[in-house]
Amino acid sequence: MNLENLLERGLKRHQPSRVEIQRLLEAAARALADARREINSPDTRFDCAYKVVMQCALAAMKANGFRPETRPGHHMLLVQCLPRTLGIEPARMLALDKLREKRNLADYEGDPIDDVSAAACVDHAARLLDDVAAWLAAHRKDLA
Repeated sequence: MNLENLLERGLKRHQPSRVEIQRLLEAAARALADARREINSPDTRFDCAYKVVMQCALAAMKANGFRPETRPGHHMLLVQCLPRTLGIEPARMLALDKLREKRNLADYEGDPIDDVSAAACVDHAARLLDDVAAWLAAHRKDLA
């Protein structure tokens, strides 16, 4: 299934601009800096890193000419489309999806975030931010 097949099932067409992509990536870089601050609690580091993942996934989606509808499930859609938008391996997408599930449990059930989970989310976020920059440089120089 390609992104076109997801139109009207959670995606809409979008005309990206360099400014919006750069603003998302700059915000992601700021959030990553906060996620790396050891003085912050594991919950805060995880939340900041998860924000990076979402901003990167959104930048990748927009750079491909689509955006998610804002409705329940749009975080899942962004993560699960990463193999199509950035070409990441399905195993990495599954790891990112597990982080999304952990975030949901923390936000909606109050589950605490441990140091290991926070560190894993930070690592995934940093790698994804690098991946988006590399993908833009290779495929969308006009947006990089």
